[in-house]
Amino acid sequence: MSQLKYFKAETIRLKNQSDFTERWLQERIEEDPSLLGLGDVVVVQRERKQSSGGRIDFLLDDAEAQTMYEVEIMLGATDESHIIRTIEYWDIERRRFPSREHKAVIVAEELTSRFFNVITLMNRSIPIIAIQLSAKKVEEKIILDFIKVLDIFEEPGDEELLEGDAVDRAYWEKRSNNKALSLCDELIVTAKNYYPNLRITYNRGHIALGTERRNFFWLHPRKRESNIHCDIRVGRDNVAFAKEAFESIGISYNPKREDTLAFNVNDNLYKANKEALDSIINKSFKAYS
Repeated sequence: MSQLKYFKAETIRLKNQSDFTERWLQERIEEDPSLLGLGDVVVVQRERKQSSGGRIDFLLDDAEAQTMYEVEIMLGATDESHIIRTIEYWDIERRRFPSREHKAVIVAEELTSRFFNVITLMNRSIPIIAIQLSAKKVEEKIILDFIKVLDIFEEPGDEELLEGDAVDRAYWEKRSNNKALSLCDELIVTAKNYYPNLRITYNRGHIALGTERRNFFWLHPRKRESNIHCDIRVGRDNVAFAKEAFESIGISYNPKREDTLAFNVNDNLYKANKEALDSIINKSFKAYS
């Protein structure tokens, strides 16, 4: 291993740099939303249009944690309008998807003590995360450091999966673990065996499988692990059957809606319990075909 070298970093303000605009910063976050330190999130939509007439910088989704983040970015110091916009967009999205957990996220280069105190007070009733961006120059390179200075905790909820922007398979090839995506392909083949006209939709937040009537199976291949987070709508009449099948093979599940269960699976787990898991998929597509 080569010896590390010391370089002095110069702190710069992006707001004062003509080459590093807010749009440039949005593009970097869109390329890798993990920069914000919010977990394994995906970009559902950038500059999502709101009913109020504005546009939210980012709507992010963590499918496994069932959490959505309404993110507003500002170069320089935060101000009243930045805080108001963030809360407004958070409120619009939580009313649009009321059973999901929602967190408002304020990102700025400077959080003055005055506004930090205001955000902290609001945090008692509104789930707000404050992130301070620090940009540093090292020789001819720029480093972005996002520091979470205020965090929150809210009890989770559930909601039917958000469709989000349509993407192609190449997006998921870049984003997810190869083994996880291969397992997705295997699950798709299984579903096609039961329903040859299977509808496959690639979205930013998930890969959805459905009939002509509606989607019934959502796949979330993970980036760092070889497993998939799955949400399967089995139909109210099949919930007891699905729960018993999961329990018989020792796979934990999480009830989401009255007809939907969430679970995690990897390649080895699927191969060892293929018959039981395939029977659940079969029941699901029959309920919605």
